Amino acid sequence: MLTGYKILVAEDNPLNQKIAVFLLTKHGATVVTAINGADAIGKLQEDSFDIVLMDLQMPEMDGFEATEYIRKTLKSNIPVLALSASTYEDEIEKCLKAGMNGCIAKPIDADVLYNTIKKLAGEQPITA
Repeated sequence: MLTGYKILVAEDNPLNQKIAVFLLTKHGATVVTAINGADAIGKLQEDSFDIVLMDLQMPEMDGFEATEYIRKTLKSNIPVLALSASTYEDEIEKCLKAGMNGCIAKPIDADVLYNTIKKLAGEQPITA
């Protein structure tokens, strides 16, 4: 289902990171992890990815700051999908305003995750 996709997961919580990696690799994706937004930016500067899964609340640099940096400084249009414990309308609007392409709730629903990745990937060529 996700074979050929290279996905960057920016998540500071080790358990949430393990769950995301498991769900993605289970369906064939190659996954690289980052522990915060600054780490994610560094990895984006070193390598290419098809999509970024971005936790919103991380130390050092949160998901909003990281996404704004990706859009404004790196000038990248890579799909960024927010991972949030809160998916209230105002939180989703804040994600979109920061330049994210969408938001999914934690705990992660595997089907929602896969379908959202496929939808976002359809908006942008896959690099694998």
